[in-house]
Amino acid sequence: MIKNKVCIIGAGMVGSATMMSILNSGLVAEIVMIDQNEKKAAGEALDAFHTTSFTYVPNVLIRQGNYEDCKDAQIIVMSAGPSVKPGEKLDRRILTKTNAEVTRSVMKEIIRYTQEAIIIFVSNPVDVVTYIAQNEFNYPRNKIIGSGTLLDTARMRRIIGEHFMVDTKNVHGYILGEHGATAMATWSLCNLGGIPLSDCSKKFNKPAVNQEQVLKEVIDAGMNILMAKGYTNYGIAEAVARMVKAIVLNELSVLPVSTTLEGEYGIKDVAISVPCIIGQEGIQSILDIPLTKEEHDKLLASANSLKEIIRTIE
Repeated sequence: MIKNKVCIIGAGMVGSATMMSILNSGLVAEIVMIDQNEKKAAGEALDAFHTTSFTYVPNVLIRQGNYEDCKDAQIIVMSAGPSVKPGEKLDRRILTKTNAEVTRSVMKEIIRYTQEAIIIFVSNPVDVVTYIAQNEFNYPRNKIIGSGTLLDTARMRRIIGEHFMVDTKNVHGYILGEHGATAMATWSLCNLGGIPLSDCSKKFNKPAVNQEQVLKEVIDAGMNILMAKGYTNYGIAEAVARMVKAIVLNELSVLPVSTTLEGEYGIKDVAISVPCIIGQEGIQSILDIPLTKEEHDKLLASANSLKEIIRTIE
């Protein structure tokens, strides 16, 4: 393994934006773009590589490569596979069968060369493809991470921070469960700088947040962006860069990411997002945070909904 080498599988809108976010983090030494369309991968890599001449961009080697490059990578980002497009049903689950097969094909290639790299899954439906990768291949489960609701959580914090005119980085709380229609919010744990959300209206002299409306806005955000510009890429790229930072620096950061549960929250045999400690070994532990009965029931419902989807492709 070469420390700080990242391979990105998929040179589309998400893969190329992820490349730039990781480049601008200043934390990696080499980025390799891998795609069936080798010319596209080479073009994206070369375009980004030319930016490293500027003084404010780190001097990173960026190039087109192939699966053999995974053999000494520290991190692999899997963003290959089709995305929902305007005019189609606005549901990530329509991609299930296609991206399940893409995932299986990519994992067969990866395991030929490594069992050491941390693999970050981005392709949708991310919980389903994460489950496939963790359970159908003899790869260390802790080294496979689904981006899950990390971006959804960032969106929630942005909305609440704007509502109360507070830096979004001082808003704490999670979106958990499916990255999709059945996602749920941990309202009982949400706070702004230590002030419980329930007290924020009085403390900040602002109207209380409409929790149902905020959750709906979070769930709909990706599809609204897609309808406006044809795809989403910047938000998820920054979410991936955040995970890369946690891994490369061994931060032991608590992030809501997708992984297969083995009894946590009373849930088994499905990948959903829950808070996890992320470090150089990938998912170093799963946190069982306190939820209200209503929140736990919603998390359980989200897990059961995803189980039904997984059964269709097993």
